[in-house]
Amino acid sequence: MVRWPAFVLATGLALAGCTGSPVVVTTAAPTPSSTTSSGPPPARSFTLTAGGDILIHPALTDQAVADGGAAGRNFLPLLAGIKDTLKSDLSICHLEIPLGTKDGPFFGYPAFIAPPEVAKALVDVGYDSCSTASNHTLDRGVGAIQTTLDALDAVGLKHTGSFRTPEEAAAPLILDAGGVKVAQLSFTYGFNGIPLPDPWRANQINVAKILADARKAREAGAEVVVLSIHWGNEYQHEATEEQKALARQLLADPALDLIIGTHVHVVQPFEKIGKKWVVYGMGNEVARHSEPRGVTEEGLIARFKFEQGPEGWSVVEASYTPTLVELGPPIRLVDLTRVPATARRTEAINRTEGVVFSMGANGQGLTRAKP
Repeated sequence: MVRWPAFVLATGLALAGCTGSPVVVTTAAPTPSSTTSSGPPPARSFTLTAGGDILIHPALTDQAVADGGAAGRNFLPLLAGIKDTLKSDLSICHLEIPLGTKDGPFFGYPAFIAPPEVAKALVDVGYDSCSTASNHTLDRGVGAIQTTLDALDAVGLKHTGSFRTPEEAAAPLILDAGGVKVAQLSFTYGFNGIPLPDPWRANQINVAKILADARKAREAGAEVVVLSIHWGNEYQHEATEEQKALARQLLADPALDLIIGTHVHVVQPFEKIGKKWVVYGMGNEVARHSEPRGVTEEGLIARFKFEQGPEGWSVVEASYTPTLVELGPPIRLVDLTRVPATARRTEAINRTEGVVFSMGANGQGLTRAKP
């Protein structure tokens, strides 16, 4: 069981002095708005979707080999069941493991490295950007940070959380979601005991730095700031007291608008804190643990509609879609709202709903998405 250390709640750690220009990425064409004689233009809005851990165990690579045949590894059939679910102005994934070069070698737990073709599948299924700060970021050293980000760049998938240079680390990632500038931040509790060789190589949770980076993104033009955070106790549905305290501390600051959590490999609750949402954990988006637990195959995709009002941007609709990794063969990720019911699928739907609503989110406006 993993706990991130107490220092992550400290606000006094020194911040790196690097500066950099923001990375601005267009992910969707702006939606034109028009005025009419009968009234003002509609409010500006956008929809964001986010998925859980992309955890490529060797069995998933074997599946990609089988699916690709003579053409080579193809991870898209594994993920294709959520393609329609991800349709939105901006879609964010969490790549928990490093990617290597085409010729490998590749490894699973405890020190991962997966094929670069994973990146293409993530783009093809609909993702625009990935968080890359996790406890596995340094599994294969700083060289694997380079190969991971190179693989993402090669297919146009944006990223933040781990970095090749100090300049890259200092530049906010700002994504264009239907004409709205949205910044993504990515932080993790630690690196499985591996020392961080340079303070800028990957983001480790620290309140002062998270909020400083959020403010820097706003200064660079971001209208909404989203934090992807790798935290919590593995295989535990309940959010820890540390997670809850950190969420409250961070969301109390106007610089941050939404927290989406990863790491624990099972679904955790949603909660609305004031007028802002936190998803404590989205579970595994895709994984094939050597000893599947049932709950480790269950996950969700979060969906938030943001709208600009007189007091700024806020979430006006929040929903979740339950997902399941079906172990086959073949291994496939399915959106449980889009497939016929079975006993196993119904079990996953009911358990996921019980967890996500367990802190009162159903009374705060969260709903299960419809296909």
